[in-house]
Amino acid sequence: MPQQPLVPPRLIAHRGLSARAPENTLAAVRAAHEAGCRWVELDVQLLGDGTPVIWHDRDINRCSNGRGRLADLDIDQARRLDAGSWFDAAFAGESMATLEQMLTLIDELALGLNLELKVNRGRDPKALVERVLPTLLDALPAERLIVSSFDATALTQARRQAPAERLPLGALFERIPRDWATRCEAIDAYSVHADWRRLRASRARDIVQAGHALLCYTANDPAAFATRWEWGVHGVISDDPTHFR
Repeated sequence: MPQQPLVPPRLIAHRGLSARAPENTLAAVRAAHEAGCRWVELDVQLLGDGTPVIWHDRDINRCSNGRGRLADLDIDQARRLDAGSWFDAAFAGESMATLEQMLTLIDELALGLNLELKVNRGRDPKALVERVLPTLLDALPAERLIVSSFDATALTQARRQAPAERLPLGALFERIPRDWATRCEAIDAYSVHADWRRLRASRARDIVQAGHALLCYTANDPAAFATRWEWGVHGVISDDPTHFR
């Protein structure tokens, strides 16, 4: 195991403070900061022209006033979208954030960032990593950064570009597989990120005993989640982390 460069974050705002602002936007990150959150989790993908943007879905239908695939947009088209009105009229005119815009804000607010490399169907994980990682590593120190992904190729490529002491990597799983330890060893993983509803006590304790940080997504009910703390879980990714204080 590498020397851990950061203390595992206890509370992380999922896609920014997505319970109170449109997810993955600058507004959601500002809301997280105003609510006292110290870490945010966000998703990054590439537009069709290669611009990295903060976005979760394969398409723009759910979280904007447009329709179509993210991969079919260039930055000029993306900037014309309203990514806030779908959530609430108060956020009308909120733009899709580029990675550079988001990193500037996160640095200004001195927040920690769990950035998920989002590899949707038909997208190239290596291209995503090669475009995102240099900008990311220039912007944030290791003690304020975790890069995670469900995609093994993306994680492998990320590790090739930066050592563990510079880039803490998180292996994301829906249901933690039997070979989780082998997968984590292959990328020198800092953390394991698990669906809290599918996590089992014995597996949680094995992960913690192996020296990994264990983070759970996406929990919004502190009472239902309470037993997971007893299993050794280090942190929770929540739409509204203030409920867990």
